Amino acid sequence: MTNSSRMIGEGKGDLPKIEVQTKFSDAEIYLNGAHVTKFQRKGEPPLLFLSEKSRFEKGHPIRGGVPIIFPWFGACEGKTGMHGFARNQTWELKEISQNDSGVIVQFSLPDSAESAQYPKFSAEYFVTVGEMLSLELRVTNQSQENFSFENCLHTYFAVGEIGAVSVVGLKGAEYLDKTENFARKKETAEQITFSSETDRAYLNTTGTIEIHDAKLKRKIIVEKENSASTVVWNPWIAKSKAMADFGDDEYLRMVCVESGNIAENRIVLPPGKTSSLKINLRSTSLDK
Repeated sequence: MTNSSRMIGEGKGDLPKIEVQTKFSDAEIYLNGAHVTKFQRKGEPPLLFLSEKSRFEKGHPIRGGVPIIFPWFGACEGKTGMHGFARNQTWELKEISQNDSGVIVQFSLPDSAESAQYPKFSAEYFVTVGEMLSLELRVTNQSQENFSFENCLHTYFAVGEIGAVSVVGLKGAEYLDKTENFARKKETAEQITFSSETDRAYLNTTGTIEIHDAKLKRKIIVEKENSASTVVWNPWIAKSKAMADFGDDEYLRMVCVESGNIAENRIVLPPGKTSSLKINLRSTSLDK
């Protein structure tokens, strides 16, 4: 692949970031959380949403882009903070390479006091920037016991206006509705639309999901590998105002469709085995 470049420099809050440019697209990745904050194909609107109010401070999560959720999702009894520690730590940059698919940026999660509380493991993350954005989280159990964890690539997508957005591909799936105390329900709609706070964890869903955006006239396609859960989230009005790192009206311009393995779909990884969670993100015209 030709016509590509990458640069390591300082981003917002003086945090180190990597800028990748290819003939197809541009991307930004912060070492804090190995966090992809931007992916944009040439001549198109950004694929990812990033809050203008996001904190860019070492040890704090970035609001938007693609946070890595690991080793727990949401709140976890006996643990401090939401969504695990991977999104708050500075990952090590291991290698930048390229192939026919694009530029590949490889990270590894360093050992820490938090990771020492679990069976010994390694975590690697691969970001491929090209015609599409491909993300892969690999976790290897290096211990002699089973390693149980949740994982999720908590992707914030940019949309034209949330009232003109629908999510397709989840009809028939059971889900846990966080807005109703995790009540278990079954999705009956062909298209999920948004008119209030939405926070649903769809279970046993391995197929491709589509986001249809009538205002931007585009379709975002989320292809998943080794992901049995799909989370659909929009905070709506009250929760947006309650979040210090999120603009009051920004819920209008984003939707989260998150791919992973949570709740009853959590991973139980035997000794010596590797788990790979991968997503391919691309967009096309809504008419196609």
